[in-house]
Amino acid sequence: MASALQHLDTTQLVALAAALGWASGLRLYAVIAITGLLGYAGWVDLPKGLEVLQHPVVLIAAGSMMFVEFFADKIPWVDSLWDAVHTFIRIPAGAALAAGVFGADHASWATVAALLGGTLAATSHFSKATARAAVNTSPEPFSNVALSLLGDVTVPAMLWLALEHTTWFFVLLALALALMVVLTIVLWKFLRVVFQGIRKLIDGGQQPAMRS
Repeated sequence: MASALQHLDTTQLVALAAALGWASGLRLYAVIAITGLLGYAGWVDLPKGLEVLQHPVVLIAAGSMMFVEFFADKIPWVDSLWDAVHTFIRIPAGAALAAGVFGADHASWATVAALLGGTLAATSHFSKATARAAVNTSPEPFSNVALSLLGDVTVPAMLWLALEHTTWFFVLLALALALMVVLTIVLWKFLRVVFQGIRKLIDGGQQPAMRS
């Protein structure tokens, strides 16, 4: 099947590497499934280092995990547990996917891409995990679901921009990174206050029992 897109130029490759790294911190399995489907359908000429993503077995596995993650990410506190486990998965995977854009034939570029992808994945992952933990302190579930749906939409949108409108992608990525850093700092301070308050309540409730 003929590709609907031209061969990716250098700017698009850099944008794709950045998009794969950043988006992996939010929705790793969706990133793998979407990228693989683009290659499998012949819409994008995937770099050699990413061609494995279009293998049917990889597509089925990624699609299955994407289905599980879609629902797990919308259940309060289950989403935080999911994020905690995936701290050890999303960041190295983001680095590997970004490096795969350039492959072994361009070792220097692949190394730089791996560092970029891992850093972007870590930034988006910790921002997401912190934001969702903060939202989970609220008793209502609607904000949790809304944030999750925002992530579901943002990931494919950024991947599309990286391939079709690289300038807009880099502008929005810079804005997203700045916002994520600020939110992570602010929300982390908020969570510390909340958890300290909970600890004081627990300690206060235990003291009378210990004295009696």
